[in-house]
Parts: sequence; structure tokens; C-alpha cells
Amino acid sequence: MRNGITSSRDRRERGRDPRNGTARAALLLAIAALGASPVQARVTRIVIDEVTPLIGEQRGYERLRGRAFGELDPADPRNAVITDLRLGADPDGKVRYETNWVLTRPVGRKAASGFLWHDVPNRGGEVRLQAGELAAGDIGLRSGWQADNAGSTGVPRWRPEAARHHYVRVPIARIDGAPVTGTVMARIVNRRGADSQPLLVQGNPVPYLPVSLDTSRATLTIHTQETVDGRVTTAGTVDPKDWAFARCDAEHPFPGTPVDIDPTRAPDNLPIHVCLRHGFQADRVYQLTYTAGNAYVLGVGMAAFRDVGAFFRHEKADDAGTPNPIAGQVRGSAIRGVSQSGNMVRQFLFMGLNQDEAGRQVHDGAWAIIAGRRVAANARWAQPDGVLELYQMGSEGPQWWVDWPDRVRELPAKGLLTRCTASKTCPKVFEHFGAAEVYALKLSLEWVGSSADVDIPLAPDVRRYYVAGSPHGGGAGGFRHAGGATPFSCPGNQFGQATLAPNPVPHRELRNLLSAAMRDWVLKGTPPPPSRYPTLARGELVDPTREAMGFPPGVPGIPDSVFRPGNFVFPVFDYDWGPGFDRVEAAGVPDRIPPTIRRVLPAKVPRVDADGNEVGGVPTVLTMAPLGTYLGWNITANGIHAGQVCNYAGGYVPFARTRAEREANGDPRLSLEERYGDHAGYVAAVRKAADRAMAQGFLLKADRERLLKEAASSDVLR
Repeated sequence: MRNGITSSRDRRERGRDPRNGTARAALLLAIAALGASPVQARVTRIVIDEVTPLIGEQRGYERLRGRAFGELDPADPRNAVITDLRLGADPDGKVRYETNWVLTRPVGRKAASGFLWHDVPNRGGEVRLQAGELAAGDIGLRSGWQADNAGSTGVPRWRPEAARHHYVRVPIARIDGAPVTGTVMARIVNRRGADSQPLLVQGNPVPYLPVSLDTSRATLTIHTQETVDGRVTTAGTVDPKDWAFARCDAEHPFPGTPVDIDPTRAPDNLPIHVCLRHGFQADRVYQLTYTAGNAYVLGVGMAAFRDVGAFFRHEKADDAGTPNPIAGQVRGSAIRGVSQSGNMVRQFLFMGLNQDEAGRQVHDGAWAIIAGRRVAANARWAQPDGVLELYQMGSEGPQWWVDWPDRVRELPAKGLLTRCTASKTCPKVFEHFGAAEVYALKLSLEWVGSSADVDIPLAPDVRRYYVAGSPHGGGAGGFRHAGGATPFSCPGNQFGQATLAPNPVPHRELRNLLSAAMRDWVLKGTPPPPSRYPTLARGELVDPTREAMGFPPGVPGIPDSVFRPGNFVFPVFDYDWGPGFDRVEAAGVPDRIPPTIRRVLPAKVPRVDADGNEVGGVPTVLTMAPLGTYLGWNITANGIHAGQVCNYAGGYVPFARTRAEREANGDPRLSLEERYGDHAGYVAAVRKAADRAMAQGFLLKADRERLLKEAASSDVLR
């Protein structure tokens, strides 16, 4: 080990069992095949802290809050994928964790489906069953997985049973008893003024603390420009004497109020703020690299999620005899996550974690929602909280389902289902997403690979659904023509404000349909609707230029400049994280911080029609009876990213109401009156669209009736 960082030899050794690993692995597999469980590590104890009868639409349910305590065996080959696992072991060789869980179960109801949704919390937040799932009598389970503690900073350390955020407590990596150290990076974006500014990852504190407050041992660099394709203009570094790890304001000017690097002494006064002698300037990025010493063994959180799911699915009681509250009630289950937690679902499957240490399949189904990558949760110093802004991990290695060669990055054929295919533990898979994931969350890599010249096939039990022209997570829905002038912020770390109105295209109807379809697919074997998404073969995926897309010129509020390279689509970067990082697994130890960019991978986007609306995807009522142009992108109004795509925000440009208004604005798109005539004509168009979606199997009857009522009561062309 040099300077607290493990060498290549150290990394090889941590993956090797010194007690004749090959023979031991064979023995463990043999025992698992026989169904024996005494040697398997798992959830060993559960504690139920609270039981609450529910009311309202959840009447007939009760909610149980509790904690689970478990252990992992680093010698088990099913855990070998976890980075630094051996470095987190206790003296007896086992790795231990604590996580909380919330269970929502039907009580005293005739309608109980026997289906369990194991929902992945997003940044520690709560997740609830949907109305249709409550009506069906499904069971809801949520448990922690995010081992960097992001999203759970409000958890009282002395009262974990009172936590309302989902958390996992995992060990930090140590060698010979000392924490490993290494270089990490944090960024301060678009901040101004003399006050200190926080080091954040997507709104939460950077989880890794400096080992020293000596600023001469860190580097603070100023960026004056960043393009979406990775070109950076710098203005040098800040003199170490001109900044401090501290809090400062008007009453406490530079160098500010001292902080404490020891979280056990001062958990509310940690060095997660930077104070600058001359204050921060707007339109700048301040990029800090420093040495940290609390390297969480992040993959333990992923395994903890696996083990909690396996316990509630399979076990009767814990080791002390505490009963599983839903023992014998589960006939089928699915893991499900949205956005960041949807990326976790993909990473969970890639790591082979749908098989527990007893060799059992954990879940029958998996549903990754608005997720186009694998979350960075299995490398040292990774930041699971991050989104795919510059220098964030997340698109390394295979993002597709089947074994497929990565020709441009020169990586071997592998897919998200490689491990579960070998162990015969693959679930039935849904994935659905919208246009925002294409433009800012780098989705097209999953569809067309690193060369962007071929449609990568889906695995037999994977269904893919694309909601054309929709924002991240779907919009508010409804049939409102006005776009609304209230400005809103681009997602991400202080990215800037959006220029265009928010996109209303919803995912609600598709989610309702797929929820019922997953239950029926798992419990009854009923096939779901066929996959529906744009492809190269049908000419629906094209280069990200105005000309190739066919985007109409002259649409109000959309300048030609947004389509320029460096402004438009966030591409995938082939980062060089250094020799300690496994580029296929997205695991190991990144030695080069920030990484260099080897190359920028090509991206594709959906083609659009004469209105600028995307072609391809599932039938969606609002886009089949459009009130404007629905975009998976927006334009950043201010800050260092001004004029570029507004991270993963969607946009909306309403049609003119009349032909005269359209011509006065130079709008090439037909007006509402030219399209529909009057209000009755628009309602008829909605009815036709709803009938078409329902006939193709993409709309439930109840949602059809609701949409028709909403259209009839709308003010469109009244």
C-alpha cells in the first residue's frame, strides 16, 4: 500500500480466499445446491419498532417500521463482486450491516393478491403503493441500500428506530486497522457571494470527509466554461491561503468558523463547506479535489437490500425466533425503482444479486423506471447520489441486457443479465422511460451500444416501453393549452433555470397498466404488451442534429444554437479512471480523479414529425391529440451552462390558438383551430386517441374514462 491507497497486488489479494479459495467456493456451492442454510450469511435479526393502522385510501392496511441486522461472508463467491468487501470485515471474518425497512401489508382483507413490491428508495425517501396496487391487495416493502448515507443526514444517531429516511450502515474499508485514503472530488456550481457554499451531490452533502483541513493538501480549480461534450475552460487554481474548509457569512467573514473533521465529535459541524476569501462568482464551477478517509464499502448496501428481500420472501423467522410478519403470504415479488433507484435495479441485476447466499432467486420480476444506466454503487469513492453531470460515474461497462461486445471501448461481450442467466435466477423485466433520459441521461447507449450503429436485441423476458416526448418521470398530465410562465430549476447541482414551460406528458397511465401487467405476468404467466421503442432499423433513431431529426425551424423559443454540438445531447464519456478501476464492472478503485476523457461516444435521438414531436414509442393520448410540441429537453437560461440543454428537464411549446396568431408569430406548426376546429373537435380527437391506445393494450379502461372526462371539462378551444 502506498499513501493509504491499495496497490494492484492488494486489489488482487482482497478477491482471493487465503483459505484455499477454490475448494471453499466449490464446497459452498455444493451446500447451497443441497438447500442447506446454516453456513449462509443473511439477515440474522429483525426488530419491529412501530406498527400503525392506515387510513384513507390505505384503509385495511397497516404499516410496520423496523430494522434488519445481517452479515455477509466475503468468502462466498456470490459476494465476490463487491468491491473492498474483505476490507470491511470484523475480526471473525464476517461483514455486518444494519438497515431499516418499512412493510405495508393488508390486514383482515378478503382481497390479498400475494404479490410483493420491493421498492428501492430514491436517496433515502419514502415509497408508497399506488391506488391500483392497494385495491389489488399487494404488499409493499421498502428497505435501505444507499451506503453512502446520502438522504439520511437527519437520522438521529442515538435513535435509529426513529429514522424516517431509509439508510444502511456499512463498514468503511480498512487495511491493518487503518482506514484507506484516496482522492475524491466535489463541485460547487453557479454560486455567488461571500457566504460559504456546501459541497453537494444532487442536493445532499458529499459523503466523503477530508483527512486534513490543510488546504495546501487539496486543489481548488475554477472552470469558466463547460460544454455538454466535455470541453472545459479553466481560470487556474485558487491559492491555498485564499480558501478554507469552513463556514462563513457576514458575521463570520473569511476564514470563517472552524469545522471538525471527526464526525463522532461534531456530527453537525463537518467540513462540507468551503469559504473563499474573495467570495464566489456566478457562472463558475469550483472543482475541489482532496484526500478523504471514510471509504464506505458501498456494495454491502446492495447486498443488504438483497438479503432483506430474501428474508421477507422466504424465511419464517430470524435467528432469535422473531416471526417474519408476512411469512407464507408471498406468492410472487418484484424489485422496482424510479430514476436513481431504477438505476440501482439495473446494477442489482448486473451484480447477480437476485440470487441470495442460499442460492435462491430473490425476486420474480424487476421494473426499472426512467433509468438508462447502472448506479455507481460498487466502486471505492463512488457517489450513488450523483447524476450524469461531468466527471460522474454511471455509464461504464455494459448497459444493455444481453451479452454484447463493446467495440468502441474495446470491452468484452457482457450484459446486465449475464450473471443471473448463469445462475438461472433472472426475473421478468420491465423498463420504461421517456425522452429526457435520451437527451441528458445518456439512454441511447443501452439501445445502440458504444458504436451507435446497430439495434441491440432484448433478452426474451425483457420488455421495453418508451413514452415519446416525455419529461423525466412524466409530467402532470391534463389537457391545458397554456404552458405557464413560472420559471423552474433544471435538475441537478445548481444547474440553472429552464427557459421553456414544463412538459406535461404523463407516465401515469403507462405505470398503472404496467403495474397490473407485472403482477399478472408473475402470478398468472399472462404476457404483457409487446415492447415499443424507437429503433435504427425503422429509421426512428437518428443523429442529434436539427437536420437529421427533422425538427422544424422557427418554433417559438427554440433557437438554432441549442442544436449545436456541445449544447444539445449529453453524450457518454469513455473516462479513464486509472489502472485500479475495472471498466467492465464499474468497480474497484478509481486512481485518476478527476478522470480524463478518452473519447466521446456517439449518441442517437428519436426522429420528430412536422410539429417537432417524437415518433416511436407507446401510444400516449396527449401526444396523439397534441396541444403543442413536447420535448425531452429544455434550454438553460443562466449560469455556466446557459444556452445548453437544461440537464434532464423537459420542455413544452404550445401551438398557437388561431391561424392569425400562428402567422403573426412565424410559427410553422398548425394552430389548434386549424387542427381541431372547436372544443368538441378536440374532445373527439382525444376519444380517438384513447380508443387507439386501449385497442393496442396500452390503456386501462378506468384511465380511458378519466381522460375523456378531463378532456371534456378542459378549456381547450372554449
